[in-house]
Amino acid sequence: MTRSAQFGGLWIVAGILLVTGCGGGGGVVPPNATVVVSPKLAAVVATSQTQQFTATVTGNVSNLTVTWSVDAVAGGSATVGTISASGLYTPPATGGTHTVTAASVALPTSSASASVAVTDLAGVFTYHNDLSRDGANTQEYALTSSTVGTATFGKLFSCAVDGAVYTQPLWVPGLSIGGGTHNVVFVATQHDSLYAFDADASPCVTYWQAKLLDPALHGGTANETPVTWNDVGVCFGDVYPEVGVTGTPVIDPATNTIYVVSASESNPTSSGNCSGSVATFYHRLHALDLATGNEKHNGPVTIAASVAGVGDGSVGGLLTFNSQLHHQRSGLALSSDGIVYVAFAAHEDATPYHGWLFGYNAANLQQKPHVFNTTPNGVSGPNGGADGGIWGAGGAPAVDSANNVYVATGNGIFDQGTGMAMRNDYGDSVLSLSPLAGTTSMQVNGWFSPDDEANLEAGDVDLGSGAPVLLPDQTSGPKHLLIQLGKDGVVYLINRDIMGFYNSGSNQVVQYFQATNDPGFWGTPAFWENNLYFAGAGDVPKQFSFAGGQFNTTATSQSSQAFGFPDVTPSVSSQGTSNGIVWGIDAGLYGYASPNSGNPNSGYCYTSPVPAACSGPAVLHAYDATNLATEYWNSAQAASNRDQAGNAVKFVPPTIANGKVYVSTRTEVDIYGLLPN
Repeated sequence: MTRSAQFGGLWIVAGILLVTGCGGGGGVVPPNATVVVSPKLAAVVATSQTQQFTATVTGNVSNLTVTWSVDAVAGGSATVGTISASGLYTPPATGGTHTVTAASVALPTSSASASVAVTDLAGVFTYHNDLSRDGANTQEYALTSSTVGTATFGKLFSCAVDGAVYTQPLWVPGLSIGGGTHNVVFVATQHDSLYAFDADASPCVTYWQAKLLDPALHGGTANETPVTWNDVGVCFGDVYPEVGVTGTPVIDPATNTIYVVSASESNPTSSGNCSGSVATFYHRLHALDLATGNEKHNGPVTIAASVAGVGDGSVGGLLTFNSQLHHQRSGLALSSDGIVYVAFAAHEDATPYHGWLFGYNAANLQQKPHVFNTTPNGVSGPNGGADGGIWGAGGAPAVDSANNVYVATGNGIFDQGTGMAMRNDYGDSVLSLSPLAGTTSMQVNGWFSPDDEANLEAGDVDLGSGAPVLLPDQTSGPKHLLIQLGKDGVVYLINRDIMGFYNSGSNQVVQYFQATNDPGFWGTPAFWENNLYFAGAGDVPKQFSFAGGQFNTTATSQSSQAFGFPDVTPSVSSQGTSNGIVWGIDAGLYGYASPNSGNPNSGYCYTSPVPAACSGPAVLHAYDATNLATEYWNSAQAASNRDQAGNAVKFVPPTIANGKVYVSTRTEVDIYGLLPN
């Protein structure tokens, strides 16, 4: 039975509005419906994270409901993801991008769609994404040239912290925490805190904060604090105003454990005189449960060891690790055979110091570690001190599939460079190391030092200001390659199987070329799809292509913007081989000790409080990975400082995961992503 009603010259028949006119003539107003879906862009983790879509229907139809489909499949499927009648999308187990459509029930030809990106990224568990340290996330489906722009991408929220964050944020998807399943981001601060934040919730949600100096929970002692900046070093203020956690932690997803090193001091009797403070100094390796922040695996352990040597600081033929003189700047590494590697350099070159590498049993931190010292016999003299720190500007040791560990050292005694026979002193060298079975030592599998090592040492031109990157296995020529780039601005391409050692006449490596000028590079380059990316201090970000076992020594592309010290450690996001985006942070205004103040006399910012000209926001940039001259977006573009980050810290790369970019700053972690409608 058809219902009808008349209102003057209007009839409504079966929900359709009819208009009658004079003389019996008339017309029909056709039904119309407009459908809007929100959000238009979304990103979720495969299987574990849902997304609620909302459809709004307007128009002259009486039925305002919709039907949902995914990739034209009504209700979706296990392959593309399912969607309920209320618009709740549950993703599939594999990564990709899908189209969610809402169609009007009253007028099925009227519909609207949204795009949902599904990531199957297992996590960002370590510095620069993986043990090769290439900095690439090739499973990022939400961020493309069409979605990264001021209209669609920007700052979503921030998470406040209690100190400067020099560590790269680490990201874990689908973690059971806080009474549910959540994506979580972990960051550590110079105030010796480790935080677990919800990676997506706005406003920020903190699941736990571990205060790593707590005597009851984390092995601290009475009156223990983070190290006061001028109780160590030589008053450069390299890390200011306190030194706590500097090296990026590492996560073991198999045991849901995060490993982190705290630095602290207790009972100082003097301060402010740089390296002269009388106090007890500590470095501790902690193993914390991801869900609770509680210690596990017999953690923490106070880092301590002695090795045979007659170098600076040795007594009776033994060289003992001294926490006051050493700085844990490098990121931590976890090898597949269950060893956590912790590397040390110095506080601002305050001597006597050495490079140290410790390898702890991840399952039981109380077991004696494997230990390697880079300059055990180095003594102060006309050729310099022992030194040989493992710096890397925050970069972590690289580890290959055979669990060989690769580190680069800075200025220090190098035996052959002084005309002596090799006595195990490796300043300005790239080293391949592995634990020596049945001992607590490590063995040197191979090494390389440039032919101008003496000049590097004399000029404070550390080879190890950058950290090594391992290339994918090659199908022709040398199979196992490594890239090293330091203060000299030279890219060294090294055969990991025959590393080249030292030759005073020429470098016996696969290739080397000048890629950026003095003062060179601090950090870790990125490598994606046979392209190398980095920016030297005062230089522009550059792309160098790799083919046939060699690099093109002329930059394939470069941006137009120069970055001041400390240059850029970039990260790359892509969908496999396509949609590559190079992300980098301009941290030139990182504060005290910054050489970017513009002061024509010194150029440095050695003043407390820090002058405004020396301190300012980090600026996140996004470039086309196939042509760095194309910048998609940066955090200074949007009006009214909408996307402004917290004040900068140096050496930290951004973390990209699940449609978001996480940026460490002095007071907060800033989260960028797809903007809501």
